[in-house]
Amino acid sequence: MKILLIVIGKTDAGFVREGIAEYEKRLKHYVAYEMKVIPDVKNVKNMSEAQQKEREGELIMGQLDASDYVVLLDERGEELDSRAFSGFLARKMLNGVKRLVFVIGGPYGFSGPVYARADMKISLSRMTFSHQLVRVIFTEQLYRAMTILKGEPYHHD
Repeated sequence: MKILLIVIGKTDAGFVREGIAEYEKRLKHYVAYEMKVIPDVKNVKNMSEAQQKEREGELIMGQLDASDYVVLLDERGEELDSRAFSGFLARKMLNGVKRLVFVIGGPYGFSGPVYARADMKISLSRMTFSHQLVRVIFTEQLYRAMTILKGEPYHHD
């Protein structure tokens, strides 16, 4: 199985880039993983929130294959603890999912078509994080889930 994380806009903060790089390096031992950065939408000052979400949605939809299992990282999604998340990943691996795609939307969330295409929504927390920080938090949780599946001592209950 391949895991793809789709994000809108580049990662600006150096400490966030370093955190992502650290966990991506660790993930190589467990699963094929890639973070796909979709460039920021241009001329957002001349767009409404709805127009910006629609344009971002078009760009996200252009990255998806029909067979992808798509999970939106969304504040209204299901909350999973780390063990439940690792169990979710294990089930997708066993079910033969070829590409598991996680998506972090733009500042206003997702467009209707992206919500309609999603197979699931997951919330990383009831708190709100910047879209930059969510990238490193998600990558760390993915690494944590892989170590749980392998029975390695990274996670402590």
